[in-house]
Amino acid sequence: MTQPFELWDKADAKDIVMIAGWRQWADAGSISSGLPHYLIQLTNAKHIGNMAPDGFYLFQIPGTHHLLRPVVSFANGYRQSLERQRNEIYYAGNQEKGMVIFLGDEPNMDVDRYAAAFFAVARALGVKRIASLGGVYGPVPYDKDREVGCIYSLPEMQPELSQYAVRFSDYQGGASIGSYLVDRAEKEKMPFQAFYGFVPNYDFAQLGAAGREVRIENDYKAWYDIMRRINHLFDLNLNLVDLEQKSHYVRQAMETQIEELADKAPHLKVREVLAQISGQFTERPFDPLDDVWEQGLADLFKDMDD
Repeated sequence: MTQPFELWDKADAKDIVMIAGWRQWADAGSISSGLPHYLIQLTNAKHIGNMAPDGFYLFQIPGTHHLLRPVVSFANGYRQSLERQRNEIYYAGNQEKGMVIFLGDEPNMDVDRYAAAFFAVARALGVKRIASLGGVYGPVPYDKDREVGCIYSLPEMQPELSQYAVRFSDYQGGASIGSYLVDRAEKEKMPFQAFYGFVPNYDFAQLGAAGREVRIENDYKAWYDIMRRINHLFDLNLNLVDLEQKSHYVRQAMETQIEELADKAPHLKVREVLAQISGQFTERPFDPLDDVWEQGLADLFKDMDD
């Protein structure tokens, strides 16, 4: 039987964790696909391997045309490129702490074999704990901390995770690849937590604005709020200042978009709708004690300098 993955480099830190995301249907705000790519760039992670795509993807379903097919490019009749589904493995770290970043395409079929290959990769690299990423659109305030949902693989993980200002999911319905792997992780006895950010999405079409939907495609605020939790949980010590700044830009862009819509379509009562959404929302800020202490020291030294 052929190996379901290929590794051309190894992870040799004492403590290795994994962050996993997919190009998938549960990818609101590009949390699952965009955030891993951002982390790869932030950490200068090395591409150390791939998981074989064989047998996990459909070529087509009648009526879908090019929805599932690989994208091909030709110039003067000669093939320039063929973009296939990818499941790539990256690594960054030092002798003490290592981080594997997995970025793949959600499988269309044979998910059991896909899950087996995924955990085979984790075992081969000595991964001790996994966090996966996902996003869900919903009518939540754009100017407050994002709600972060959480599911986990082992019952003993719940007390620790309850300290991270998360909403434990009671969802029932179709499984994403993250929730499917949480189930498999229990059989593997692997600590696996999936974090889902709730991304602002306002459908004013229901109020008579034909085709008018306001949403955030790359929700850096959700990225930042999730990564603050993972950074602390996994003791990664990643510098998230750039991501925090990007989250401020998201808020400013949303404010501009909302104001423009409110001025152009006053009958929609956009501000009133958003005020109602905000009033019904319970914010769960994540403020770990050591972060508060660190900020207090920074403020103290600033006052001394002044």
